[in-house]
Amino acid sequence: MSRDIISDVTFTRRTLLISGSVFALNSAGAVPALAGNAAVQQFSWDLLSAEMQALAAQAHRTPAGVEGFLAGLNYDDYRLIRFRPDRLRWSAPTSPFRLAAFPPGWLFKEPVVLFEVTGDEAREMRFSTSDFEFLNNLLDRAPELDALPGVAGFRLHSYLNRPDVLDELVAFVGASYFRALGRNSAYGISARGLALNTATASGEEFPRFSRFYIDRSGAPAEITVYAALESPSVTGAYRFVIRPGTATQMDVTCRLWFRSDVEELGVAPLTSMYLFSEKSRAQFDDFRPKVHDSDGLQIIRADGERIWRPLSNPSRLSGSYFAETSPKRFGLHQRDRRFESFQDLEANYHRRPSLDVEPLGDWGPGHVRLVEIPSDSEANDNIVAYWVPEAKVKAGESREFAYRLHWGDLPLDLSEPLAHVEETRAGHGGVAAGGVRSGERKFVIDFRGGLLDNLGADAQIEGMVSVANAQVLSRVVQRVPLTGAWRLFIDIAAEPDAVVELSAHLAGYGRKLSENWLYQWINSK
Repeated sequence: MSRDIISDVTFTRRTLLISGSVFALNSAGAVPALAGNAAVQQFSWDLLSAEMQALAAQAHRTPAGVEGFLAGLNYDDYRLIRFRPDRLRWSAPTSPFRLAAFPPGWLFKEPVVLFEVTGDEAREMRFSTSDFEFLNNLLDRAPELDALPGVAGFRLHSYLNRPDVLDELVAFVGASYFRALGRNSAYGISARGLALNTATASGEEFPRFSRFYIDRSGAPAEITVYAALESPSVTGAYRFVIRPGTATQMDVTCRLWFRSDVEELGVAPLTSMYLFSEKSRAQFDDFRPKVHDSDGLQIIRADGERIWRPLSNPSRLSGSYFAETSPKRFGLHQRDRRFESFQDLEANYHRRPSLDVEPLGDWGPGHVRLVEIPSDSEANDNIVAYWVPEAKVKAGESREFAYRLHWGDLPLDLSEPLAHVEETRAGHGGVAAGGVRSGERKFVIDFRGGLLDNLGADAQIEGMVSVANAQVLSRVVQRVPLTGAWRLFIDIAAEPDAVVELSAHLAGYGRKLSENWLYQWINSK
């Protein structure tokens, strides 16, 4: 007889700080309103939608926080609390999923309520301190059999990698944040329900999921999570249909009702971390060659053209907008899967999942926005990407979006005719040993794959380069004999404080031979 093993991933300081600090920024949430404190209530997707629509016509209310023992928890206390494996919900041997809860307290002071859906009814899932282990001296302070007003969030386990191990699959905790894993992945990038006014003059607002309704009645390898989203400016009803796999998929539908005008609406927001790599490690005295959860933004345009924008850790807050009409996909990727590139035995950055957003239906015109925030620590999530619809949101309006999230390695299709960007490097401009020239920068881009792999070193390949706010000093293309890559060298010169936008691809024999490489450089020297 096989034995189910629970893979229990303990919060690290970075995990807690990311989800907790963002959650703490949201000082206004919402009180559950569907049926008050009823343990059992009628439920459907349309009922939840109607309730959230009606709630948008009411003034937003700040929820009550936890009190007593939970309110007094600090970081060191919180990390000593674990959900007991013998208290996992849905422990029947035939169940493909298990559920564990995160305790409220510390930075997670506003509890959320969980319900299990059966047919057209939802029954509240009750939790108490007896569901958790309190380690070390925290056990002496924890009250016994104390019913909890809710939890901070929850995680789902499933048979993701082995038939006898229940691996952690997805976690919803903190504001509207959630994370998921594909096969052989390690937690990294996060998603959110919604982004409001990110990096704008009006200040960012963080909506939160206040209730979750979980339905296991679908296909055997599928689970559906419904959520109520609330904030001062918006209410929303969300549906997540989750299917674990080599690339775990989530079909997301969100229905939104706006109480207020929104300066910038961010749909399907993604949050990641980029500290340094070959092109930007000069200021980091670190034994590791790279530290990042994601290394680039990838966009597949409506006509199938692919854009690759390497991420950066800028000297000051940076934002880029990529105009698109109904893109096929966009997402933050970790293309480099070699341990040797990171040399990190604990963080396993080479196993961090990529995350793609696949719009379902016609999203029309808008922009993919990339926000890059200066950071000096890998504990900070400093990269955000999301879709901005062209039409501004006004108070009283409603919007609906459907999309599919793909979590996993998401490898490139190497059968495609266009080469991909394998690596981006950068350094001071000019020739080697020629000294540093103020305002000059060299970019070195390696392209691999597609039709380029079939060409010899004497092939007539040209680097097509365009630049804004700078001057191109030189551009040279060479084949790298040891790897087979084609390397494009670009030297530019810019004025102090210039924000330089670069674009490049390889071409030859009357056709385009590579994807589009884009980059932004701020000349801060």
